[in-house]
Amino acid sequence: MSLQDRLDAFKANFESGGPPHNAPAAVHEPMRRATAELIASGDARNALKVGDVAPVFELDDAQTSRLSSTALLAKGPLVVTFYRGFWCPYCNLDLEALQENLGAIHERGASLVAISPQLPANSRAAIREKKLEFPILHDPGNEVAASFGLRFKLPDYLIALYRDGFKLDLAVNNGDPSWTLPMPSRFVIQPNGIIAYAEVNPDYTKRPDPSELLPLLERLRQAAA
Repeated sequence: MSLQDRLDAFKANFESGGPPHNAPAAVHEPMRRATAELIASGDARNALKVGDVAPVFELDDAQTSRLSSTALLAKGPLVVTFYRGFWCPYCNLDLEALQENLGAIHERGASLVAISPQLPANSRAAIREKKLEFPILHDPGNEVAASFGLRFKLPDYLIALYRDGFKLDLAVNNGDPSWTLPMPSRFVIQPNGIIAYAEVNPDYTKRPDPSELLPLLERLRQAAA
């Protein structure tokens, strides 16, 4: 089953009020509204594109060890996924699919990191529960996400739903009161820092299948040989 098939199945179950979520119908309208407003804003058009130079970044991983894009790119291409947080089931399905493709990504000489505003303790929980073998880097205040053109602020009505309805306080989860998130996205950065692949979608329920990256990574491997 493709990643998008899994996401669609989860969404259908969630919106039907099925277990284990049992979410009342009233929660779905503000979530759909916020997604529609973000799409209509056109903010996704401001994200970095193929051919752009990727920002250099240096962030802590889940064990608070410092990792830099410069060091990772010295080894080969870098796959970067921006991840909203462990609280987001769509993001977790995305990370699981990346883990399934991790061996194939490494075989083609590339590294993989996820970047999230969540605090390292939440990343450690995600790595442990999802059995991930790649780093989740902590992006305080979504500053790196902003440098890629991905940061956006949640509308007040969605903040209220998350905080009061779902008991999810992103100010606590992320150690940051801004209530900002990155638009889910995937990039492949070449060792020279140029972006070779960019996929950004303001609809968090839509994600590209990681297997789509493999032909590009193979071409990059062969070009470097």
